[in-house]
Amino acid sequence: MELDELISNTADGICVITAEGKITLWNRSAEKILGYTAREVVGRPCCDVFVGRDAVGNRLCYRGCHVQSLVKMGEPVQHFEMATRTKAGKAVWIDVSILVVPGSRNGLGSTVHLFRDVTVSHEMEVLIRERLAQSKPVAAAPGDLSTPLTRREIEILRLMTSGANTKAMAERLHVSPATVRNHIQNIFGKLGVHSRLEAVAHVTTHGLL
Repeated sequence: MELDELISNTADGICVITAEGKITLWNRSAEKILGYTAREVVGRPCCDVFVGRDAVGNRLCYRGCHVQSLVKMGEPVQHFEMATRTKAGKAVWIDVSILVVPGSRNGLGSTVHLFRDVTVSHEMEVLIRERLAQSKPVAAAPGDLSTPLTRREIEILRLMTSGANTKAMAERLHVSPATVRNHIQNIFGKLGVHSRLEAVAHVTTHGLL
């Protein structure tokens, strides 16, 4: 598969940016996530399109931003989440990963931004933190499982934390919904919890995944 075809068909949004911060490529997934067509964004500064902010409202996107500074220094950039808005004004959270292309056709370095919509998982995390603040701490100590979780139970827990329901988990793992429910009950027993929300809160708080 050619690179252009791969970029066009990937589920992640892809935005390629010049050393000056101008957008040179915007794939179809980026259009689906944020609503802008390639014609509307190519040639514009990326900071004017994303206008990203962190969880407390600090602006992350601006000319000569921290990401561009790290790239110019040759430092690696860890993936990060930021709040932005679609063309229609809808608030969304995206997870962004950065790839650096040392050379490009214009002789300058390019930076590839890969991003995906993580609004649902971000809102779930906020809900969990709010619920935890209102409830008593979970009694179990971090990682203190009398019976370790199986590989399948860990897979189900990961899907659970992403917001997948029983049907979606069954389809993803190629098992019946009844099998998924049995695994979930086993997970509840091992973690000492009584609901999916408590299970997600437990593993999030104690870093079990």
